[in-house]
Amino acid sequence: MKKPLIILTGPTAVGKTELSIQLAKAVNGEIISADSMQVYKEMNIGSAKIQPEEMKGVPHYLVDEIEPEEEFNVVRFQTMAKNAMKIIYQKGKIPVIVGGTGFYIQALLYDIDFTDTTEDSEYRRELEKLAQEKGNEYLHEMLQKVDPKAAQEIHANNRKRVIRALEYYRDTGKQISEHNEQQRQKESPYQFVYFVLNRDRQELYQRIDQRVDLMMEQGLLEEVKRLKERGCTSDMVSMKGLGYKELFDYINGVYSLEEAVRIIKRDTRHFAKRQLTWFKREKEVDWIELDGKTPPQVLEEIQKICKEKRIL
Repeated sequence: MKKPLIILTGPTAVGKTELSIQLAKAVNGEIISADSMQVYKEMNIGSAKIQPEEMKGVPHYLVDEIEPEEEFNVVRFQTMAKNAMKIIYQKGKIPVIVGGTGFYIQALLYDIDFTDTTEDSEYRRELEKLAQEKGNEYLHEMLQKVDPKAAQEIHANNRKRVIRALEYYRDTGKQISEHNEQQRQKESPYQFVYFVLNRDRQELYQRIDQRVDLMMEQGLLEEVKRLKERGCTSDMVSMKGLGYKELFDYINGVYSLEEAVRIIKRDTRHFAKRQLTWFKREKEVDWIELDGKTPPQVLEEIQKICKEKRIL
């Protein structure tokens, strides 16, 4: 018997947080965050991190667990998430994976094997230096030459993943896109249901803009200043998150504040679009359209599908 697993994802600002609490309560579940930023302490506003009072007693894992100076990546996520799942299953409960990082979800759901990717620090430093001197696009063009499919899937600004793909090619002589495709064909070790929340594109973009304005009102700039005073630098993984890198640039005199906020909104909209593209490629996904539905109606729809797929 495969163990049950529920995934609740969707683009940024679609409305995952509140629904995830209702769902976890309804299915006797506990939540594991699949978000590359909420795992960091001291980064509450820019990551739109769920606050303890919003959790309504539902335990959360991979929220507020590591320091901003630490590196967080898909391998570390997979290890931490599996440990959390073990604890949840021991309690006789269902893990509910909530968050918008599709690659993390895929790595966990299909138990993707990362053992044949070594970290060549010297080559990595060389690539980092190239990116700093010649820009992210230059690295992306290098990837385009050796692995066009990966270049198509990975945005030029996602320097970390571009470098990983180049490292993989150098280490193995194989394309990472081919490796990922093989891993994607694996059968999941879980009895799962994979929900993607969606809403009208214009409404989603409006919600993103409103969220950024709210973050600024709540003190996102002050949060970034505190992190800078703490010693965080713009080349740290944690500071590459949307909202953080742009405000770092403002503090460093690259943009005016108004321009930084405009770029945060624009890049967050682009990010949401890329998230949706990713989820459309995934197999065995249930799309939940939120337009015109009340939260109880959405929850009822989700529970019905869970029962049909023998999760409950």
